[in-house]
Amino acid sequence: MSMYRLILFAGIFMTSAVQAEDAPHLGKELTTQRISATEFTVWPNGEGLPEGSGNAATGEKLYQAHCFACHGKNGEKGINDRLAGGRGTINSPKPMKTVGSYWPYATTLFDYIRSAMPYQRPGTLADDEVYSLTAYILHLNGIVARDTDINATSLPQIRMPNRENFVWAIQQTN
Repeated sequence: MSMYRLILFAGIFMTSAVQAEDAPHLGKELTTQRISATEFTVWPNGEGLPEGSGNAATGEKLYQAHCFACHGKNGEKGINDRLAGGRGTINSPKPMKTVGSYWPYATTLFDYIRSAMPYQRPGTLADDEVYSLTAYILHLNGIVARDTDINATSLPQIRMPNRENFVWAIQQTN
Protein backbone atom coordinates (compact mmCIF):
# COMPACT_ATOMS: atom_id res chain seq x y z
CA MET A 1 0.00 0.00 0.00
CA SER A 2 1.40 3.40 -0.95
CA MET A 3 2.13 5.93 1.78
CA TYR A 4 -0.58 8.22 0.36
CA ARG A 5 -3.25 5.50 0.61
CA LEU A 6 -2.09 4.55 4.10
CA ILE A 7 -2.41 8.14 5.30
CA LEU A 8 -5.80 8.50 3.58
CA PHE A 9 -7.05 5.27 5.17
CA ALA A 10 -5.82 6.36 8.62
CA GLY A 11 -7.54 9.74 8.21
CA ILE A 12 -10.83 8.14 7.24
CA PHE A 13 -10.62 5.64 10.10
CA MET A 14 -9.83 8.34 12.67
CA THR A 15 -12.60 10.62 11.35
CA SER A 16 -15.19 7.86 11.67
CA ALA A 17 -14.18 7.31 15.29
CA VAL A 18 -15.14 10.85 16.33
CA GLN A 19 -18.23 10.91 18.55
CA ALA A 20 -21.30 12.71 17.16
CA GLU A 21 -21.14 15.43 19.81
CA ASP A 22 -17.51 16.14 18.86
CA ALA A 23 -18.18 16.28 15.13
CA PRO A 24 -18.18 19.66 13.40
CA HIS A 25 -21.53 21.09 12.37
CA LEU A 26 -21.34 21.35 8.60
CA GLY A 27 -23.58 23.23 6.20
CA LYS A 28 -25.81 26.22 6.70
CA GLU A 29 -29.01 26.59 8.63
CA LEU A 30 -32.05 26.18 6.39
CA THR A 31 -33.79 29.52 6.77
CA THR A 32 -37.24 30.55 5.58
CA GLN A 33 -35.56 32.83 3.03
CA ARG A 34 -33.52 29.94 1.57
CA ILE A 35 -36.61 27.74 1.39
CA SER A 36 -38.70 30.43 -0.33
CA ALA A 37 -36.02 30.87 -3.02
CA THR A 38 -36.95 27.47 -4.46
CA GLU A 39 -40.44 26.81 -3.08
CA PHE A 40 -42.86 27.50 -5.92
CA THR A 41 -44.53 25.75 -8.82
CA VAL A 42 -44.82 26.89 -12.42
CA TRP A 43 -47.49 25.02 -14.35
CA PRO A 44 -47.44 24.25 -18.10
CA ASN A 45 -50.16 26.88 -18.66
CA GLY A 46 -47.95 29.55 -17.07
CA GLU A 47 -49.67 29.73 -13.72
CA GLY A 48 -47.04 30.59 -11.12
CA LEU A 49 -44.71 32.48 -13.46
CA PRO A 50 -43.37 35.66 -11.85
CA GLU A 51 -43.14 39.13 -13.36
CA GLY A 52 -40.07 39.86 -15.42
CA SER A 53 -38.71 39.26 -18.91
CA GLY A 54 -35.59 38.34 -20.81
CA ASN A 55 -34.14 37.49 -24.20
CA ALA A 56 -31.47 35.22 -25.64
CA ALA A 57 -28.95 38.03 -26.17
CA THR A 58 -28.86 38.70 -22.42
CA GLY A 59 -29.18 34.98 -21.67
CA GLU A 60 -26.04 34.14 -23.64
CA LYS A 61 -23.89 36.23 -21.28
CA LEU A 62 -25.52 34.61 -18.26
CA TYR A 63 -25.06 31.16 -19.80
CA GLN A 64 -21.32 31.77 -20.17
CA ALA A 65 -21.11 32.79 -16.50
CA HIS A 66 -23.37 30.16 -14.93
CA CYS A 67 -23.94 27.22 -17.30
CA PHE A 68 -21.04 26.79 -19.73
CA ALA A 69 -18.81 24.79 -17.34
CA CYS A 70 -21.39 22.02 -16.97
CA HIS A 71 -23.36 22.12 -20.24
CA GLY A 72 -20.65 23.13 -22.72
CA LYS A 73 -20.60 25.55 -25.61
CA ASN A 74 -24.01 25.94 -27.22
CA GLY A 75 -25.57 23.48 -24.75
CA GLU A 76 -23.67 20.52 -26.17
CA LYS A 77 -20.66 18.42 -25.16
CA GLY A 78 -20.62 19.45 -21.51
CA ILE A 79 -20.00 17.22 -18.53
CA ASN A 80 -23.71 17.34 -17.62
CA ASP A 81 -26.89 16.91 -19.63
CA ARG A 82 -26.99 18.14 -23.19
CA LEU A 83 -29.45 21.02 -23.59
CA ALA A 84 -29.57 21.53 -27.36
CA GLY A 85 -29.82 19.48 -30.53
CA GLY A 86 -31.31 16.06 -30.96
CA ARG A 87 -34.37 17.02 -33.02
CA GLY A 88 -35.80 14.00 -34.76
CA THR A 89 -33.94 11.50 -32.57
CA ILE A 90 -36.66 10.61 -30.05
CA ASN A 91 -37.93 7.65 -32.09
CA SER A 92 -34.45 6.60 -33.18
CA PRO A 93 -32.27 3.87 -31.66
CA LYS A 94 -30.20 6.58 -29.89
CA PRO A 95 -32.59 9.31 -28.77
CA MET A 96 -31.14 12.56 -27.42
CA LYS A 97 -33.50 13.97 -24.81
CA THR A 98 -32.73 17.68 -24.97
CA VAL A 99 -34.88 20.74 -24.32
CA GLY A 100 -35.57 21.07 -28.05
CA SER A 101 -36.18 17.43 -28.84
CA TYR A 102 -38.01 16.16 -25.78
CA TRP A 103 -39.39 18.74 -23.34
CA PRO A 104 -43.11 19.38 -23.84
CA TYR A 105 -43.45 22.83 -22.20
CA ALA A 106 -41.21 25.91 -22.19
CA THR A 107 -42.57 26.80 -18.75
CA THR A 108 -41.01 23.62 -17.36
CA LEU A 109 -37.59 24.87 -18.45
CA PHE A 110 -38.14 28.15 -16.58
CA ASP A 111 -39.30 26.26 -13.48
CA TYR A 112 -36.28 23.96 -13.53
CA ILE A 113 -33.71 26.72 -14.00
CA ARG A 114 -35.32 28.84 -11.29
CA SER A 115 -35.45 26.08 -8.69
CA ALA A 116 -32.38 23.96 -9.45
CA MET A 117 -29.77 26.11 -11.19
CA PRO A 118 -27.03 27.05 -11.05
CA TYR A 119 -26.11 23.69 -9.64
CA GLN A 120 -23.87 25.00 -6.86
CA ARG A 121 -26.26 27.83 -5.88
CA PRO A 122 -29.86 26.97 -6.80
CA GLY A 123 -32.48 29.66 -6.35
CA THR A 124 -30.00 32.55 -6.55
CA LEU A 125 -30.86 33.87 -10.01
CA ALA A 126 -33.22 36.84 -10.38
CA ASP A 127 -36.42 36.24 -12.35
CA ASP A 128 -35.18 38.37 -15.29
CA GLU A 129 -32.02 36.23 -15.37
CA VAL A 130 -34.08 33.04 -15.44
CA TYR A 131 -36.24 34.39 -18.28
CA SER A 132 -33.06 35.33 -20.19
CA LEU A 133 -31.45 31.91 -19.68
CA THR A 134 -34.69 30.22 -20.70
CA ALA A 135 -34.79 32.34 -23.87
CA TYR A 136 -31.16 31.50 -24.68
CA ILE A 137 -31.65 27.76 -24.29
CA LEU A 138 -34.81 27.94 -26.40
CA HIS A 139 -32.81 29.94 -28.98
CA LEU A 140 -30.04 27.31 -29.02
CA ASN A 141 -32.75 24.83 -29.99
CA GLY A 142 -34.13 27.04 -32.77
CA ILE A 143 -37.40 27.65 -30.93
CA VAL A 144 -37.22 31.44 -30.42
CA ALA A 145 -35.29 34.22 -32.14
CA ARG A 146 -32.32 35.84 -30.38
CA ASP A 147 -34.20 39.11 -29.79
CA THR A 148 -37.53 37.58 -28.72
CA ASP A 149 -38.57 38.85 -25.29
CA ILE A 150 -40.19 36.19 -23.15
CA ASN A 151 -42.26 36.81 -20.04
CA ALA A 152 -45.15 35.32 -18.06
CA THR A 153 -47.56 35.95 -20.94
CA SER A 154 -45.44 34.84 -23.90
CA LEU A 155 -43.58 31.86 -22.40
CA PRO A 156 -46.66 29.58 -22.06
CA GLN A 157 -47.55 30.37 -25.70
CA ILE A 158 -44.30 28.85 -27.02
CA ARG A 159 -45.02 25.55 -28.76
CA MET A 160 -42.27 23.04 -28.06
CA PRO A 161 -41.42 20.63 -30.91
CA ASN A 162 -42.35 17.50 -28.95
CA ARG A 163 -45.39 18.92 -27.14
CA GLU A 164 -47.96 16.80 -28.96
CA ASN A 165 -46.33 13.60 -27.70
CA PHE A 166 -47.22 14.43 -24.08
CA VAL A 167 -50.55 14.66 -22.30
CA TRP A 168 -51.02 16.98 -19.35
CA ALA A 169 -53.28 14.84 -17.22
CA ILE A 170 -54.92 16.39 -14.20
CA GLN A 171 -57.91 14.78 -12.62
CA GLN A 172 -60.64 17.24 -11.98
CA THR A 173 -62.66 16.83 -8.83
CA ASN A 174 -66.28 17.83 -8.76
